[in-house]
This record gives sequence, C-alpha cells and structure tokens, in this order.
Amino acid sequence: MTPSETKAIVTLSLLAAFVDGEKHERERAEIKRIAEGLSQADGLNLPTLYQDVLMKRVSLASVAGELSSNESKQLAYEMAVCVCDADGAQSEAERMFLMDVRTSLGLDASAARFSEQAEEIAAVPVAAAAGTAVTAVAAPNTPDSAELDKSILNAAILNGALELLPETLSTMAIIPLQMKLVYRIGQAHGYQLDSGHIKDFLATVGVGLTSQYLEQAGRKLLGGLLGKVGGGLLRGLGNQAVSSGMSFASTYALGHVAKRYYAGGRTLSTQMLKEAFSGVVKEGQSLQTQYLPAIQEKARTLDAGKVLSLVRGA
Repeated sequence: MTPSETKAIVTLSLLAAFVDGEKHERERAEIKRIAEGLSQADGLNLPTLYQDVLMKRVSLASVAGELSSNESKQLAYEMAVCVCDADGAQSEAERMFLMDVRTSLGLDASAARFSEQAEEIAAVPVAAAAGTAVTAVAAPNTPDSAELDKSILNAAILNGALELLPETLSTMAIIPLQMKLVYRIGQAHGYQLDSGHIKDFLATVGVGLTSQYLEQAGRKLLGGLLGKVGGGLLRGLGNQAVSSGMSFASTYALGHVAKRYYAGGRTLSTQMLKEAFSGVVKEGQSLQTQYLPAIQEKARTLDAGKVLSLVRGA
C-alpha cells in the first residue's frame, strides 16, 4: 500500500466521521486531538487533512482516485463503515454516503454484506445477555468487588486480544463490549442503564465513540502496520501490540472508573471522572505488559467470523 493510499483511507475515514453533520463539539475536539496525535505517522500532516475535510476541500471522488488496489479499496470502505457505526446504527446520511463509497470504489455485493454485519454489531442492545458474572455476584447495591475486578480484567484482555486480529470488524466490536461492561457494572450496583446514558458516561470521561474507533484504527494504519509488513493485512504483532495495549488500558480504565462512579452513587463530577480515567489508563498501560501473554493466548482462541456472537454473548 502506497503512502497516497494510506492518506486516502484516512481521508475517507474522516469524511465518514463528519458526513451526518451531527457530531457534538466534544467529539469534534477528540477527533482533532487524534489527528494531531498521529500527525507524524508516515509523514502525513493529519491536522491539515482534518481541516481539509471540515472545510470540504476534499471529495469522495478525489479520494477514490487515489485507491488503486482491491485491498486498499476494501479496507477504506470497511473503515468508513465502522466509523459510521461506531456511535450506533447508521443515519440516513451515513447510509447514502456508504452507498456512494461502494459505487465510487466499484465494490461488489460483499461490501454491502460487511456493512450489514457492522450494523448488526452496532444494534446489539447493551442489556443483551446481562446474566453474566457481574450481575450474578451478589444482591444489587452490594456487589462482590473482587468479582467485578475480575470481570473488568477479563474484558480488558478480550478487547486487547480483538486488536490482534486482522479483521476490521474485530476492532468494531470493542466499543459495544465496553458499553456492555459499563452496563453490567451499573446493574451490579442497582442501576438500570440505557445506551444513551452509557454513551454520555464514556464521553464524559473522554472516550468518544467515533473518535475512539478512529484512534484504534489510526494506530494500526499509520503505525506501519499496513504495506510495510509482508502479507498486507497480516499485520506485525510488535506494532499491533501498541493498539492492543491501548484497548486493554482504556477498557480497564472504563471498568474501574465506572465501578467507582456507581459505587459512590454517581456523585463524581465531570472533572473528577476525567482525572480518574486518565490516572487508571496509565495504570492499565503499565499492566499491559504483564497481561500480554494472556492477551495473545486469548487472541488465538478468537474467531473473527463470530464477532457478532461474541458481542451478543458478552
């Protein structure tokens, strides 16, 4: 994959992020932060690219013209789909955009099937399969702290393992799994949460849904994981472990901050939640090396073709 193809894929992802025009300013700020954080990767000036997309100085037609290989076209489309689905089911504007992408890239029916699979993952309710270890630990409001800690660690290991798989849908599954984790922790403390509350909780601590997917995908794509390693989409584990470590750490932090928040009666302020999340992310990053063998072992047991079943059953 050439540098121009890499740039085109990132551009298409940013176009997808803003296609419905409904992004909250908080989410826009997160996406800008990610662009700045990845700006040195592969020599791309992502802050400028971010501004080009916002100011409509780039078009779908110009992006499509930069993608020549079937592999790059398929990957570009898959990432655009996942960006559109990261914060829930696609809007009408997003569906029309993705249809235009398929047409512009000359993709066949299998591309439409990928979009359907991503939609299915995005549509799985957070309350699905709630009768798991977290809710079975004790009476509501008095959950077993050790069991909750174990569940959080297991969720972090699973999401870290998903990042080690080559398929795009595997990364797509991380956000709904994180939302389910927060749901179960809230339920264990006697709170029945809906997806809207959980999205707000994630956004409050600093985890936007679209921006998180872009960050996960960006680390893989711009970290030399495509095109520089033999096998194309068969990415190098050493580089991919960076993205895996961030998914482990963010899931670990979300779980522990949610546990603290709901155990305390949801009294923590926005600033306290942000500071707590930032601190626990660092703790999670320090733990990732310790649990990397477990993450790698978990990845060996995962079948990316069954991602939807995994999300439903989590």
